Amino acid sequence: MTVTVPFGLSVRDQALEADVRAGLAAVEEGLLDATKSEVPFITQAAQHLVHAGGKRFRPLLVMLAAQFGDQYAPGVVPSAVVVELTHLATLYHDDVMDEAEVRRGVESANNRWGNSVAVLTGDFLFARASHILADLGPEAVRIQAEAFERLVTGQILETAGPRDGRDPVEHYLDVIGGKTGSLIAVSGRFGAMMSGADETVVDVMTQFGERLGVAFQLADDVLDIASDTCESGKKPGTDLREGIPTLPVLRLHERVRQLGLPEDVELAELLDSDLTDDARHAEALARLRAHPALEQARRDALRYAEEARSALAPLPERDAKNALLELCDAVVDRAG
Repeated sequence: MTVTVPFGLSVRDQALEADVRAGLAAVEEGLLDATKSEVPFITQAAQHLVHAGGKRFRPLLVMLAAQFGDQYAPGVVPSAVVVELTHLATLYHDDVMDEAEVRRGVESANNRWGNSVAVLTGDFLFARASHILADLGPEAVRIQAEAFERLVTGQILETAGPRDGRDPVEHYLDVIGGKTGSLIAVSGRFGAMMSGADETVVDVMTQFGERLGVAFQLADDVLDIASDTCESGKKPGTDLREGIPTLPVLRLHERVRQLGLPEDVELAELLDSDLTDDARHAEALARLRAHPALEQARRDALRYAEEARSALAPLPERDAKNALLELCDAVVDRAG
């Protein structure tokens, strides 16, 4: 099995690279095993996004965090499978909510088999993740449950929108802290915890994962606007077309509230209009690409990545720490 390191991350130490690749290969096998069912159709639906690929960002973080303890400890690979299964399950549900047609460059499960199958497949993956967790002990179950609660809360907050008087940007950062940061924080935490690393390392990796998770999502927001081809498998401007208020759009509205410049007001009105029309969508995308709001969102992503980098300071100097530092750059470099 050929396994690539996400984001083209260059792990300079050959022994570390071998450990990471072996760990990710084991995770891949674990994902295939966990998504098998006695019912062939369930296996087909559950493995749909596994076979579609993905960055495997969360398992990578588990593997790097485990380098600060015993990276071969029996709980490391299963915990990485748990976080990736959980992530995959949320993708099935997200695509139903967003009425998405494509995920990771392939037809979405809801578009192929319908919403009911997609939702139930997501539930199946959650169940399989819980089954693996049960063997990792009650503390792992509690940590995952708390993260899952935050993840769902973030999704509900996104759906409900900011309450009256709440700053929309602060609200959005809370949303992605729950939706994205929580599970990436667990990835770092599980890797350190399952490897038997000391509590300082566990705490550092948890804080690092939270901040890096937010940077990761903010970089995706910028990428959706700025790129010609989006690495998520979606077309550029997909969130824009679907009316999803990502950070560049929120920064534009913030600028409208603060400055009220006519050209900003005009662009905000365009973004708030029906962008299912290809010509209007292309115009909105081109104008937002040239707007200072996009650069502000890019700086926001860089700021969170820098906070993640700073969180690593207490870790001992070793190749795994250097790889984590490089990961901070790799996450935001995608956004330019």
